[in-house]
Amino acid sequence: MFLAESSIQLVPDGTLLIHILMIAIMVIVLNRTLLKPINQILSEREKQIQGKMSEAEEMALKAETKLKDYQSALRDARAEGYRLMEKERAEVLKEREARVRSSKEELARLVAASVDSTESQEENVKRQLESQAAEIGALISSQVLRK
Repeated sequence: MFLAESSIQLVPDGTLLIHILMIAIMVIVLNRTLLKPINQILSEREKQIQGKMSEAEEMALKAETKLKDYQSALRDARAEGYRLMEKERAEVLKEREARVRSSKEELARLVAASVDSTESQEENVKRQLESQAAEIGALISSQVLRK
């Protein structure tokens, strides 16, 4: 008997329904007052994070595109610079070749003029030598014949 009196007996009565009803009311009140605003704040933060991430991805794509455009423009500018340098070098080479050619032609004219002058001087000297030889021959023959 002692045992029966000291044990706790749980018998469902009307208070159990009141407790279940109070727990349900507390869950509803907590959902509306605490959990719903927290979930809204968390979802807004998630949306903001997603928006910032997509914005950052767009900016990264724009930066990459601009970098590619810059590199392309730089390559084009370098190619244009090299082309202009090659054009200038070709023009300078043409000018140098023209100057060398004109110098060679002038030198050839000077050499030809010198050769012509030397040939005319040679002809004059030959004539003078022939006339002198004739005079000397005549003098020698006149002296030989007198003796």
